[in-house]
Amino acid sequence: MSLEAVRNIILQLVALFTAVVFHEASHGYVADRLGDPTPRVRGRLTLNPLAHIDPIGSVLIPILLVVLRSPILFGWAKPVPISPNYFRNPFKGMLYVAVAGPTTNLILALLAAGVGRVLLLGVSVDLARGTSFGDNVLQALFILLGFFVVYNVVLAAFNMLPIPPLDGSRVLTYFLPPEGRRFMLRIERYGFFILLALIYLGGIRGLFRLIQGVWQGLLGVSWMRLLAGL
Repeated sequence: MSLEAVRNIILQLVALFTAVVFHEASHGYVADRLGDPTPRVRGRLTLNPLAHIDPIGSVLIPILLVVLRSPILFGWAKPVPISPNYFRNPFKGMLYVAVAGPTTNLILALLAAGVGRVLLLGVSVDLARGTSFGDNVLQALFILLGFFVVYNVVLAAFNMLPIPPLDGSRVLTYFLPPEGRRFMLRIERYGFFILLALIYLGGIRGLFRLIQGVWQGLLGVSWMRLLAGL
């Protein structure tokens, strides 16, 4: 494996877990503000990635994807524990907590894209062929910011699927009548298998195309051309 490939893997992992940590920490922060001390007591109101590591999603899956030489790495962190009984209105509280994660990711994607676009004004696409120390630093920065945009867009959109226990299911549950809420609670234990079945059967292929269009639009043609040359 070349040094450039190793560099790209490391930058992907940094971008991925930074996006995931912000996602989970934002859930905990909003829950804490609404009166739930659980995330604070469990030590989850932090951006320290060690507090959010999940053995499977943060270690095993990324390592497996690296071994399989997947062009895109993926993973997840431990969900922040939330106790909705502390909320004045449990369903509304869970709505706010759920929306916090994807909203944070969307804001981060826009900020990273803005920073990258501004930096891109001062460089040439020929930067991809540069070999100096400064060129290498800029190349790494554009790769990192690019992956950060991609992963934040993916997390924001994917988590809004209305499938338990994804954030979108919490949003949907708030707007459902009582019987619908009970149904969502009953199927939550099967949510992971429902999600896997949808992915396997191509049920969310359209969503992935939409996500790709969004992050490509945020990066723009020049940024995409630069990354393609690295």
